[in-house]
Amino acid sequence: MLKKMIHQNKLERKAQRDRELEQKLLRREAKIGGRLFGTVPAGAHREFFCLDERTWVWHEEWTDQKTGQKKTQITRYDVRPDRILKNRDGQYWPVTKEEADHLLEAARSYRDAVNQELYARV
Repeated sequence: MLKKMIHQNKLERKAQRDRELEQKLLRREAKIGGRLFGTVPAGAHREFFCLDERTWVWHEEWTDQKTGQKKTQITRYDVRPDRILKNRDGQYWPVTKEEADHLLEAARSYRDAVNQELYARV
């Protein structure tokens, strides 16, 4: 019984470490992705990343120069077999062909940059 409990505890700790590593890697990938579209201005934060096999996320935070208020914009791209849906502020709509082409180009750039900067040494 004790042996089984110890084994279960080890499995749970390993699963926790795996989840933490996955989160760290996703944060690093998001940071790399955020730099693909130019320099991030001082005081701003930008991320672009692949959340799962069909979801891409663009996240940006900045301070409005006129009001001094912090602004946040999150855009999710839901890639489906027959179309790509864009979600911003809870509203969904299909992307144009041009935007789909830009997303494909961004996804390829993301893949290349992440592989080169993060996984090339593995």
